[in-house]
Amino acid sequence: MLDLTIGMIFKTINKQNMIIRIYFFAIILLLCSGMAMSQPRGPFVMSPQVHPDKTVTFRYLAPLAKEVKLSAQFEKAPLAMSRDTQGIWNITVGPIKPDIYPYSFQVDGVTVMDPANVAFFPNERFKASLVDVQGESPLIHAMRDVPHGAITYEYYPSMEGTTGSLVIYTPPGYDQNPAKKYPVFYLISGTTDTEETYFKVGRTNLILDNLIAEGKAKPMIIVMPYGNIAARVAEQSGGAKPTDPMVRDGEDALKRAKAFETDLLNNIIPYVEKNYRTLNNRENRAIGGFSRGGGQTLRAAFGNMDKFAWVCSYSSYLSPAEMDRNFSQISTNPDHTNKQLKLLWVGVGDEDFLYKGTLEFIDYLKAKNINFKSLINDGGHTWMNAKKYLAETAQLLFQ
Repeated sequence: MLDLTIGMIFKTINKQNMIIRIYFFAIILLLCSGMAMSQPRGPFVMSPQVHPDKTVTFRYLAPLAKEVKLSAQFEKAPLAMSRDTQGIWNITVGPIKPDIYPYSFQVDGVTVMDPANVAFFPNERFKASLVDVQGESPLIHAMRDVPHGAITYEYYPSMEGTTGSLVIYTPPGYDQNPAKKYPVFYLISGTTDTEETYFKVGRTNLILDNLIAEGKAKPMIIVMPYGNIAARVAEQSGGAKPTDPMVRDGEDALKRAKAFETDLLNNIIPYVEKNYRTLNNRENRAIGGFSRGGGQTLRAAFGNMDKFAWVCSYSSYLSPAEMDRNFSQISTNPDHTNKQLKLLWVGVGDEDFLYKGTLEFIDYLKAKNINFKSLINDGGHTWMNAKKYLAETAQLLFQ
């Protein structure tokens, strides 16, 4: 009887201790939540804010900053911003021509992204923010009420034991008809860009969705690779990213272009053709690229005419000296070259720093009687032009 009584007492004590502990933790939680709720919060910042008249307001919270400037690709020089009583720096600019533009803030001389904006420019270095100024009618890269394709991230065995990465667009209806095969467009971004840039900034998927819906482009698979093999090898082996080549057609640049070409031919194309429903011949294989990607395009295509029949160079070129030295077969037999190429397309803006070299490349093609199509438009070495060139050439491929 005594043992039973003592047992009951201990059970009661343990139960009371448990209740005390529960109350104790509940009080702690209430105190913590109260402290969190009492923490001061900064003012809400909306940035960027695109107005109906196409003016745009940018804002940046920095109460202690002495100077903040807006740096944007639609302005020739950084613009000083004004600070309000809450410490929010702001400026309204425009109206701005509808398009997608990168921008950033310069805060006491330090360049920063817009923390209020989730849209950013994928890049190996500084990642600018993006502002989308929409048109009165939807632009070719705008989200429209049309059938949409899919974007897939793929990983493949690449150079020197590394793992490569691809962004792949498949057109609307790809999953509905498992018997249908498609042509493939290998689309390469520029220096310091990543495999995501032509997707997130170039809006490849939306451009193709819209063109296919309008009957202006054939359904195709688009493969967007990362063009900087040396940087990936260094990253995955624990090394430092190498600096970019100083001379566009120097020994180091040519070596790196060759590494990309090898990766493309030996790893990327076999991986894509094994895992996707592709038409595996040169007539159904295109290659194109912007800036450095355009140089990689021309070198890979001219060196492997048995692989590609459609070639698109955006804001890029090869010098006459390199053409004669490394690709003399292109110019020495222009009739054969013209029979092989379904399309050779060259585009550049008249304010592009590669404008002069691209014109020399165009003159070389003319002098050698090589058939090509070209577009010389306004603007510089920008992703506004890169999107335009993609939209123009997508309508010509595989027709």
